[in-house]
Amino acid sequence: MKRPQYKRILLKISGEILSGKGDYGIDSEVIQTIAQEIREVKDLGVEVAIVIGGGNIFRGVAASSKGMDRASADYMGMLATVLNALALQDSLEKIGVQTRVQTAIEMREIAEPYIRRRAIRHLEKNRAVIFAAGTGNPFFTTDTTASLRAMEIGAEVILKATKVEGVYEADPLIHKRAKKYDELTYLDVLKKHLRIMDSTAISLCMDHHIPIIVFNLKKKGNIKRVILGENVGTKVRG
Repeated sequence: MKRPQYKRILLKISGEILSGKGDYGIDSEVIQTIAQEIREVKDLGVEVAIVIGGGNIFRGVAASSKGMDRASADYMGMLATVLNALALQDSLEKIGVQTRVQTAIEMREIAEPYIRRRAIRHLEKNRAVIFAAGTGNPFFTTDTTASLRAMEIGAEVILKATKVEGVYEADPLIHKRAKKYDELTYLDVLKKHLRIMDSTAISLCMDHHIPIIVFNLKKKGNIKRVILGENVGTKVRG
């Protein structure tokens, strides 16, 4: 039987994935499927931390481009990630996965404040930890949050869940013949302006040697395949 390649991972889930076939909101079927996949990985003995986006509810960048103050728009986007985090927590706990939500913006009645040592302790106690509200600061994306939290908790890899099979030279949903990369360096991503994560997030991973694996979350069992070391998606490293 194959053994997990990683002991502690950080899974980055974009909010857009949670809306399923719709453009807005949370698709209960999608979030239940994701929860089940996370449980399968935890059953392998892997410690799982999750950073979740809020694009299915509100996108700060989109709102600011239409005239809203960027800081206000970003704070609204952070609150959207909290809604997603609570929905994922509910789905996980219904299938027996102990979960804690930690938010970068304090809201004691519904979640813990983000405390690094407490997050690590939860992981050691086999709880899934969901990080919400981004970094707590405007002008930073949830991709940057994922890189930052991965470093803070000592994650061995960032799994970037997307709607496509990996990283392509062009958008595969538009350009059907676009070439998929199996492996890239951090510098390749920055030089070729490949939109895997924003440049701040990529630079943080590069400075601290945290590999990123970009894969298709919509294909059932892919999280587990990545953990077991199968050739899935695109790997970005030094």
